[in-house]
Parts: sequence; structure tokens; C-alpha cells
Amino acid sequence: MAVPTGPLHLAAAIDGAGQYAAPYYIELARLAERGTLDFVTLDDTFGPPGDGRGRLDALAVLARVAPATERIGLVPTVTTTHTEPFHVSSAVATLDWVSRGRAGWTVEVSATVAEARLVGRRPAAPAPELWAEAGEVADVSARLWDSWEDDAEIRDTATGRFIDRDKLHYVDYEGTGFRVRGPAIVPRPPQGHPVVAVAATDPVTWDTAARHADVAWIRATRPEEAGRARDALRRRAAAYGRDPGALTVLAALAVDLGDGEGGPESPRGPLTARDGAPPLYRGGPADLADLIAGWHDAGAVDGFHIAPVVPRRDLERFVNGTVALLQHRGLFRTFYPGTTLREHLGRPRPANRYALARETAP
Repeated sequence: MAVPTGPLHLAAAIDGAGQYAAPYYIELARLAERGTLDFVTLDDTFGPPGDGRGRLDALAVLARVAPATERIGLVPTVTTTHTEPFHVSSAVATLDWVSRGRAGWTVEVSATVAEARLVGRRPAAPAPELWAEAGEVADVSARLWDSWEDDAEIRDTATGRFIDRDKLHYVDYEGTGFRVRGPAIVPRPPQGHPVVAVAATDPVTWDTAARHADVAWIRATRPEEAGRARDALRRRAAAYGRDPGALTVLAALAVDLGDGEGGPESPRGPLTARDGAPPLYRGGPADLADLIAGWHDAGAVDGFHIAPVVPRRDLERFVNGTVALLQHRGLFRTFYPGTTLREHLGRPRPANRYALARETAP
């Protein structure tokens, strides 16, 4: 593992089972913003309420959170299965507009028979097939976001021209199971391309993450394990012609800060591995700050994606305790240097592929 040269990145989930009121999510997002976290995530699923995960639409909730916050990135889960790619790209672009450039999306698939029956659009399919499709959705979404050049809107009242049609482009994309002609119905988002995130916690997701993700989170209980996973993802990204340094890799971690700092007899110790869930940290904010700093200093990860076990309590203790300690040690920023999620991550705004092709044409 190489010692990192980049800054520490921190993000947090603001999920809430059974929470259906906007103030709950606004409160948590503002709390994360007070700690200058890069972004918050909100999970989503097509599963019925009986599976314990039924909830409000994550995109819609974070669109409501957007005007109540100023700098924090907003990253809902968007399931590409049973969903039209054109609608996915439009919804994520809209979130980027209403948040003034703070949107991302976590790519997810729906592989269960129960969810397929609930939607009724098509039968359940194997996970590898669905993740390959998810990659195609991410690809066509980027093309649709580019289908409007940045200066396509001219708004010339004298001539009655709203759009320069020479700066709108058909994408003419044919995926394995869908076709999209374009152009988009939403102008190019403020970030150019909203940030793409993938939970790269299973080998079936790795190709999609390596090809398309700006941010990926992994599961590991030791820094050496995390470093190997990060290096493997970045090698895959390089094999696809990407700059491996453009992939920010975070360690996923569930945190239970209810016990506070304890003595040698406390149950803190190594992280607890859990099947199908992020490893669990149980202890106090100071020890968690030591863990985060140690992993980052060792070059294991670029940062952490935190899932509070008790959302209000643990996020507050994380921000006021762990993050404050990291800031005091000079390991994490105390203010946002920019206004967009891409700026928080240190990523440039992508050039428009169609404008670039015209500029470089002989």
C-alpha cells in the first residue's frame, strides 16, 4: 500500500427505517454538513415494506433536503433494474440542478423475485447480468448529460430561439436490453456529470465500479485487507483506460458510539465482520478517530463511509467527537473549499464529449 497524498474523505448514511417526515432527513444532513463531510447517502430499494427496508423514494427525499442545505453532497441510491435509463439520467440531473451541483447517485440493482413481481416489468435476472446492465445505464446517463452542450441554451427573445439545436446531440445508444436516442430533456447538469458511486462490496460489482464509479466503498476489517481491495479496484480502472487515481475508495463502516470511551475491558478491539453488512465498530469517538487516521495514514483507503447504528445519536457523536478530533489534529478540513460535490472530492468537471469532438475534429 502506498502512503496517500490526497486528503481524507468522510461520508455518512442518513437512513431511517420508518421515517417519513422531511425534518428528520434535513436534521441529519445539516448535522453532517456542520462536520464538513463530503456527502450523505440515502438508501432505497424496490422491496416491499414487509422486508424491513420499505421507505420513501430517496431521490425525492434528497431533492427536498437540497434547499435546506448549502454544501453537503447528496447521494441517493437509484436502482437501475425495472427503471428506464432515460428517466434515471433525468432524475439525477434534476437533483444536481436543485442542489446547485451537489448530486451523486449510488448505482444499485434489483435481483430478487419478490421485487420483480412487485414491479411487474420483467422477471428476476442473475446478478452479473443486472450489474452489466447497470454499467450500461451509467454509461448512457453520462452521454445524455453531455447531449446538451453547456452553452446550448441561448434564450434569444428577439428571435424567439431558446436552444441552439446544433449544440444538442443524439446519443443513439443501444444497450443489451434497451435503446436510448436522446437528447436529454434536462440541460447539462452543473457538475457536467453528477458523481457516480458504487458499493463495491461483492465481486459482481467490481467491473461496474472500475468502469464507471467516481466513488466506491468496500468492506474490510483490517487496513491491509482494505488496501488490497483498493489497489485491485484501481488496477481494474486502469485496465479500462481510466486514471486509477480518479476512483475514490472508502471503507464502509457501521458505527455504534453508544458506549463511549471504555477501559481495556471494553468490547472495542478489532472491527466485527458481519455477513452482508459493513463491519461494525463499537466504542468511543476518540478511538474511532484513531482508527480512521491510522487506516488513512497507512494508505489503506481514501476515507470512510459511516453508517450510524442509531442515526441521530451516533451521527451527532461522530461529528462532534470523531470529526472534531480529526480536524483538531489537522487531518480533516474545517470548511468546504468549493461548492460542488466534485470539488469536495477533488475531481474536475468533465469536458463535454460532443463539444470536445467538434473542437478536435480536423
